[in-house]
Amino acid sequence: MPASSEKRKRSSATEKPTKRRRASSSSSNDESEDPNAKILLMEQGILESRKNYNDITVLLSTVDEFSSGKPDGMLAAVALCRIFVRLLAQGALTPKKGLSEKELVVVNWLKDQFAEYKTKLLSILKDEDLATTALTLSMRSLKAEGEHLYTKDEYMFPRAFLREIMATLLASDNSEVVQAFVEEYAEQFDDIRYYTFNSVKYVVDSLPDKHVPAGLFDEIFSLLSALDGVPESAEELEDFYVPKPKKKTHSLRNVNQHKKQGQEAWLALMSLVRGKDQRKQLLEVISTVIAPWFTQPELLSDFLTSSYETGGSMSLLALSGVFYLIQERNLDYPSFYHKLYSLLDRDILHSKYRSRFFRLLDTFLGSTHLPAALVASFIKRLARLALNAPPSAIVFVTPWIYNLLKRHPSCTFMIHRETRDPEIKKHTKEHGAEDPFLADETDPMATNAIDSCLWELVQLQSHYHPNIATISKIISEQFTKQSYNMEDFLDHSYATLLEGEMSKEVKKGPVIEFQIPKKVFLPHDGPEPEQDNLFVRLWDFGGAGQGTEVA
Repeated sequence: MPASSEKRKRSSATEKPTKRRRASSSSSNDESEDPNAKILLMEQGILESRKNYNDITVLLSTVDEFSSGKPDGMLAAVALCRIFVRLLAQGALTPKKGLSEKELVVVNWLKDQFAEYKTKLLSILKDEDLATTALTLSMRSLKAEGEHLYTKDEYMFPRAFLREIMATLLASDNSEVVQAFVEEYAEQFDDIRYYTFNSVKYVVDSLPDKHVPAGLFDEIFSLLSALDGVPESAEELEDFYVPKPKKKTHSLRNVNQHKKQGQEAWLALMSLVRGKDQRKQLLEVISTVIAPWFTQPELLSDFLTSSYETGGSMSLLALSGVFYLIQERNLDYPSFYHKLYSLLDRDILHSKYRSRFFRLLDTFLGSTHLPAALVASFIKRLARLALNAPPSAIVFVTPWIYNLLKRHPSCTFMIHRETRDPEIKKHTKEHGAEDPFLADETDPMATNAIDSCLWELVQLQSHYHPNIATISKIISEQFTKQSYNMEDFLDHSYATLLEGEMSKEVKKGPVIEFQIPKKVFLPHDGPEPEQDNLFVRLWDFGGAGQGTEVA
């Protein structure tokens, strides 16, 4: 019995481990079927013991499965992000004094694995569907690297990694992820914006033989033009993604250094300009977005003056930038008004940039110290162009001339010049008056406009459009109004003029033809005498007797 009882105990003892092995094998089968649980188990093991560090290589190889569409790849990428963030916070990737040779080998090995992980994130960043998630993981890794990878005494921003991120973003056609980067990081954090400018310059300088890939200019332009929040003082530099440097003399805490990075980025983009459309894109924002970043705006002078001298719409767009340099940086441009006068050609009142041009022109001619002969040339030239301009353009010409005449009273002789010499009166009555204005003269000081008169505005008082005829009559009335607000007239178009006419209440019906003619192009042949149409009396359309009946 004792023997048998001992056998029973041994047999029962041997049976229990068998049941445990079956249970453990079944649980391992469940974990192998669930990739998420397997990845989480490896993550937990890595963080608990150094013995499991080799599982990092397993996870890195799993990340590559993202290209085949398997979810394991992104699950492993997210897990590795948590692992490296935790290891960086623990100082596992930072070499310290007193570490043994084996421990230093482990530290360097972890650094290599972290570098490989960042490379794989850049590969995922090229995937259109996974790019947003990859960007989040990349920026979290960048933040952890900047906070913990380097010693606390020195400030080191992971500039190299951000450059790689920017190069990948700019090379892709995924505008959504670029917009996400701008809105969530570059616009929110001063240090990210600072090193984004630096990265843009690095990407442009790294182009082989300045070979510009298609679409790179547009990507960089949309990125830089979105970063328009220029800091004005050091107190505004308070939002940092990576903790700000302790030294107050660091470039990240210097406003001029931030502006200088923006200046270098825009200059790098200007070096990529290859056509008129790209140049126009820059000129449209040069005075509002680009120039505020420049600590040395005179660096824009070559670009602006060459654009200004090109002519046409390019000159119109360059106007504001050139004037900004003249006003703010005392740019010496002696022929500015000479060139400005040459822009008043027959196309200016038909240009889509005319509203922008006349806003600037009103500023340029605002000084009361300008010579009367110069101002008279602009008034006369614009009055002459108004004779062939569309109504939407003429509607602001007369109020603009009115304002100039009020601002420069010495030019008012152009609207009430009286001839007192009897011989000249007689000659004018017999042969008509000759306008002394030299329309082909390019020098505004030599056009003789000051000796002319504004007969063109009198002609506009008989314009077919009632609004134009009405507003042109203000020149013939007393100048009791101080000035007109040009913003009320500059944005008119055919659509607004038509809308204004349609909204009017018709008090008296228009005159229409009350008798319908029987024939239009041929003479009447009926017994009753009827007067033929004017067309019939002037031209012979043939086919007498074969009239066209009008129903």
